[in-house]
Amino acid sequence: GQPLGPRRLSLKPVPKVPNMEAFLDEALVKVKRQARGCLAPELCFQAVRAATQSPFAEGVRRERELFQVLLSSGQARALQYAFFAERAVRRWATPGGACWSSAAPQPVRRAAVIGLGTMGRGIVTSLVKANIPLVALEQDLENLNKGRKAVMLLLEREAMKMEGGAQMPDFHNLARLQFTVDFDVLRDVDLVIEAVFENMALKKEIFHKLSKICKPGALLCTNTSALNIDEIASATNRPQQVIGTHFFSPAHVMRLLEIIYGRHTSPTAIATAMQLAKALKKVGVVVGNCFGFVGNRMMFPYIQQAVFLLEEGSRPEAVDQVLEDFGFKIGPFRMSDLAGLDVGWRSRKDQGLTGPSLPAGTPARQRHGQRYSPLPDLLCEQGRFGQKTARGWYLYEKAGGRTATPDPWLHNFLSQYRDTHGIQTRFIDQEEILERCLFSLINEGFAILAEGIASGPEHLD
Repeated sequence: GQPLGPRRLSLKPVPKVPNMEAFLDEALVKVKRQARGCLAPELCFQAVRAATQSPFAEGVRRERELFQVLLSSGQARALQYAFFAERAVRRWATPGGACWSSAAPQPVRRAAVIGLGTMGRGIVTSLVKANIPLVALEQDLENLNKGRKAVMLLLEREAMKMEGGAQMPDFHNLARLQFTVDFDVLRDVDLVIEAVFENMALKKEIFHKLSKICKPGALLCTNTSALNIDEIASATNRPQQVIGTHFFSPAHVMRLLEIIYGRHTSPTAIATAMQLAKALKKVGVVVGNCFGFVGNRMMFPYIQQAVFLLEEGSRPEAVDQVLEDFGFKIGPFRMSDLAGLDVGWRSRKDQGLTGPSLPAGTPARQRHGQRYSPLPDLLCEQGRFGQKTARGWYLYEKAGGRTATPDPWLHNFLSQYRDTHGIQTRFIDQEEILERCLFSLINEGFAILAEGIASGPEHLD
């Protein structure tokens, strides 16, 4: 029987909490760090801050103002676009006339992964989490045992992360996950993913072997990041069953799965790979066959511009800072260190871009008639491969370390390099860094669209 007036929280004065300002300042730093480049988390924070400082009605009004800002922002439009783009890529089509509505996938009851390096381990983990029984194969017992240990460690970690009553499939059960060095075990699998390192001769040898051993309907997938799918398929007697499934590292975390069709790949093979992407809770994107496909092909000019910026006077930490402040989770140099500089080096060697084997008279900073920076090659020659060797573009506390520290040795190395090549150092502002890196990404995207490698801009984005 009491009046409700005094119980209304909105009518009560805002309580004064000690150290509120210090607490809020600390929280803002944290929010800015975790959501770099993103408007919404920061404006949410401002709304909470308003609630601590003003009466209820005023706080609500401020919240509404902030919401209006977000509602009409470019970021809101971009996020809505990204949401629908992720769904649009399920409706794939190829220039040859194959498309999502007319192609039916084959069931995948049992799969296999060949190679238990970094990529293979992540792919095995993804398949186990999706509850697909599989065989993991290595070339010898030493690599097999090393790979098995690493996979088990990954799976234990993933099991600990599972929450809300979600059950991790039993990965100790041999019927669900079997490790072997025997190719003959692959006779009854429905799908094989080859994940050995980027070497055409090795991949062709494996695919030749697979086409003899696997049952006629089995799909043969290659986790290559740049190599020609048609050339790999030429080593088999069933090119229509060969397809690229390019996982991004770390494979059990990254949601993108590039699905690359070759000249002979059947619509059924594409549909099956897309179905697999869905089972693995990944976003499968169907793209055509060219060097680097879409993801890595767009990365080449982006990284290249970042390196040119170093030649002209910038530093790795300055370039990374600008791109991370813009909203990228990780800048180009920290990303290179994470992936390993030796991966790109191996690829450039195969393309005949590096080192002493170049024809005499080749300009030091030109290759194939275009500007080229040998800086990443020179770092690799020094054994600086990134996090795995504790030094790359940055210094790390130990091999495999994660904390990047600017390296005085590198700054010195860059200035010697500029002297050697007679390059005048100049001040490069943030705007130039951002435009040169982003526009090179965007322009390459347009070239990919123009060539028909991707069927729509959503696929690129």
